[in-house]
Amino acid sequence: MRTREQDVEPFVNLSELTEIELLIMRRMREFTIGEHRSLFHGSGFDFVGLRDWQAGDRMSQIDWAQSTLTNFSPMVVRDFEQRSTATIITVADASLSTRCGIDGIPIAAAIARTIGTIGMSAVFFQDMFGLITFGAKFEELSAIRPRVGKNQVIHCLDAYQFGEGLLPLKRAESLSMTLAGFMRKTSMVPVISDFLFDEAADVMRELGQLNNTHDVFIVLIDSAFAFELPPVSAGWIEAFDVETGRSKVMSRRALRALSSKTRAWQDEVARLAKAHDLDVLRIGVDELQTTIAMSEFIAERRLRKAA
Repeated sequence: MRTREQDVEPFVNLSELTEIELLIMRRMREFTIGEHRSLFHGSGFDFVGLRDWQAGDRMSQIDWAQSTLTNFSPMVVRDFEQRSTATIITVADASLSTRCGIDGIPIAAAIARTIGTIGMSAVFFQDMFGLITFGAKFEELSAIRPRVGKNQVIHCLDAYQFGEGLLPLKRAESLSMTLAGFMRKTSMVPVISDFLFDEAADVMRELGQLNNTHDVFIVLIDSAFAFELPPVSAGWIEAFDVETGRSKVMSRRALRALSSKTRAWQDEVARLAKAHDLDVLRIGVDELQTTIAMSEFIAERRLRKAA
């Protein structure tokens, strides 16, 4: 998490992440007393291969002999995987529309807080935590490999908030195959978005296929608040779509109906998700409620899978 002055303020800063951590520790203990056993099966790390250096890698990971062969551009590191009880790969919407909102609260703030909550829940269980981000229409996929620890959660939050340290994800024939190709083992996969795009039905079908081998569930960000605009005197309003770059003129009545239409659309998204056997957790912008609801959902699901 950035501690120096930034041109862009983070959606979740270090002190807020610490508050999330403390709340999770208190709530998680209520779920895990007498139920949670060893945090790790076995000990140590497994060597999984070599890769290019990424932001956040330790100096001790650098393979200096291999790096000399590339003239240190890029540097090559040895990649190790720590044995843990589970892997969580969070798939988060980073499209331009999530940077929009109202009263200084963008939709992305709720997504970032959800990432932080899931990540700190993984820290509590000492599970591996990774991140995949996507742009409009589930394009421009980028990722961070899963690792264990709070520093990894901070790294993933910085990646989501500032676009740092992400590597492009190689596309396969379908979205489900692309996501599955990134996961080395069976993983818990929360997909976080408001799903305000035309291809939502196709995406749910692909996620349903991924759910056959992984534990996929939907975190639906209730973004209707972003369309609850103050009354305007003008009879016609020009609206700008940040995703497509197109403008549209709409009536004052149509503008007032945007919030209710958004809720109706998201109700249909939730129905589509359930039709493909995907659990849905709807999250708003209230910080405390988001943290409590998300941490309890993860704890219950995590312990049920581990049982």
